[in-house]
Parts: sequence; C-alpha cells; structure tokens
Amino acid sequence: MPELVRLYIKNVIIGFFIALAFVGLLLGFNVGNLRHLIFTSDIGYIAMALLIVFNTIVFSGVQFAIAVMRMAEDDDSSGGGKRDGIPTNMAAEHLAIPVPVDTPKSRKQMQLRR
Repeated sequence: MPELVRLYIKNVIIGFFIALAFVGLLLGFNVGNLRHLIFTSDIGYIAMALLIVFNTIVFSGVQFAIAVMRMAEDDDSSGGGKRDGIPTNMAAEHLAIPVPVDTPKSRKQMQLRR
C-alpha cells in the first residue's frame, strides 16, 4: 500500500476517535439539550451516527492537513537571493525627481476649481 494512503487511513482513524470524544463531550455536557433530543427520540441513533460521521470527516481532514504540512522540509539555508549592491551606473536611473504640484490652499478653493 502506498505511504500516502497509509497516512490518510491512519489520520482517518485518529479523526474518528477525536470525533467520538467530541460527540461524547457534546452529549456529556448536554449542549443545546442535545442529549435529551437524541435519547428521547425513536430515531436518535441516526442523529448520533450522523454526528459521528460528519465530525469524523471534519477532524480527519484537519488531522491529515496537519500531518501533510508537518512533512515539509525546513528551510535552514540562508537563501533569499543575491545581496549584491546596485551598480552605480543604474543608481542614477532610480533617483526620485521632485515634481511640483499645484494644490489648493483650502476647501473653498477646491470647490471653486470644479
């Protein structure tokens, strides 16, 4: 089996157990009166199964994303491009040249110009 598939299956299993713990905490703390709704309904088992399945999808996706991002190599090299100075013959081309601009002194003058 390819290594990436093994990694994905492992993270789905981890996500399943996290989802079980999360749903257990939801029911344990009775968030939004959810425990009462599930245990008193005749089809509450479907709601519980859907909570576990959808939370497994979420938590396994997050777990897999974290695992993939942790696989990245560290950039320990100093890199970042050259640190050469700007040649002097090009420096003259990049000088800032002041340009005079006529700006009105007050708002009244701005309105009169329009």
